[in-house]
Amino acid sequence: MTEMTEDYRIEKDSMGALQVPASALYAAQTQRAIDNFPISEMIMPPAFIKTIALIKKNAAKVNMDLDVLDEQKGNAIVIAAQQIIDGQHQHQFPIDVFQTGSGTSTNMNVNEVLAHLASEIAGVAVGANDHVNMGQSSNDVIPTAIHVSSAVECQKILLPGLIHLAEVIEEKAVSLEGITKTGRTHLMDAMPVRMSQELGAWALQIRNGIDRINATLPRVYKLALGGTAVGTGINADPQFAEKFSLALSEETGFPFRPNDSFFESLSAQDAIVELSGQMKVIAVSLMKIANDLRWMNSGPLAGLGEIELTALQPGSSIMPGKVNPVIPEATAMVAAQVIGNDATITIAGQAGTFQLNVMLPVIAYNVLQSIEILGNVTKVLADKAIATFNVREDKLQEALSKNPILVTALNPIIGYAKAAEIAKAAYKHGKPIIDVAQEMTDLSREELERLLEPGHLTKGGISG
Repeated sequence: MTEMTEDYRIEKDSMGALQVPASALYAAQTQRAIDNFPISEMIMPPAFIKTIALIKKNAAKVNMDLDVLDEQKGNAIVIAAQQIIDGQHQHQFPIDVFQTGSGTSTNMNVNEVLAHLASEIAGVAVGANDHVNMGQSSNDVIPTAIHVSSAVECQKILLPGLIHLAEVIEEKAVSLEGITKTGRTHLMDAMPVRMSQELGAWALQIRNGIDRINATLPRVYKLALGGTAVGTGINADPQFAEKFSLALSEETGFPFRPNDSFFESLSAQDAIVELSGQMKVIAVSLMKIANDLRWMNSGPLAGLGEIELTALQPGSSIMPGKVNPVIPEATAMVAAQVIGNDATITIAGQAGTFQLNVMLPVIAYNVLQSIEILGNVTKVLADKAIATFNVREDKLQEALSKNPILVTALNPIIGYAKAAEIAKAAYKHGKPIIDVAQEMTDLSREELERLLEPGHLTKGGISG
């Protein structure tokens, strides 16, 4: 029952009556959640709300097919849900992430908005619980929405970003195949490497990350819907789960199917904890790549100065001419956020007590944020840092010519102890290693040039 005034209307639910803004498409249960959880300005991501609408759309289709939902009402729900999927009415979903742990408030928020819209479309009353939520419970809708939105966003944002980054790194590596530089271990000079070898390691890190995501997705494709309240499927047609997954797969193109155990789906979020863990590995990879770029770009005079990242913006409000490695810095911050999100998801994943996990909203928020920012930053890193940096070959050659560690190649010929003497002498006097080796051994200049040629040393094997 609804009573209207100019600014608000009175809505009633099983707990009684309360005021709802007159312009709101939602009803009493949503308003209770708004009133109860004024905790943050964090609301459920649009991708998550659209996914719940996608679930409601396909659930309505299945319920009509099963002859348990009137077609006039069911078709109106489908039309209303499509409006949400298309991005309309997003301001009607204001509930805080920090809410009831099952996500019931968000499920009812969507149910109420769809019921309101569908009632207008059908010209008859459509119920939020009886019709929009038919054959469902918040306890299986929200876990399903987490899985579906995560799978879709991985395929839409994360994997394309990672693939693009890997391809750009591989292309850059090919272009730098002939460039040799001083390797570094413990941040100290080490044996030489080719830049293509260095970047090849980055590319494999990203390729491995792609494999990790793809290895996890089959478990994310398994859905909770059909388990309803506790996993038994009470109040859902026995065919509902299978038909729903088939309908959703046909619409999205992804191989969704009912989970082997709805009890596992409702009580645990292990597949999403796994997915988050894989993203944490990718974040660690990105942190390493970002920091390598920062070190290689450092200077330009007092640092390594091996490369020049593209100048994108002024780097200081007080120091004219200063330019900073802003893209690697942004990448490192994304990595830190994803690692933090994983910690939250890990803790929340442990909140499955008996038949229900009660930290679902914060899991949804964090996993979708990680997918989004990782997918976006990989494209930025690829296009604005890796694809465009220039190599300062003069700096590389200057360091290589004086690198005393090149003497390692002489170990099999003159022994470790003699090689150490030569390295120390070269470092002490600031002389090229080849000059000192010529003075302190019987090896000819020609032989030393062959043995100590940096490019040759990047190919491994035993010298001499």
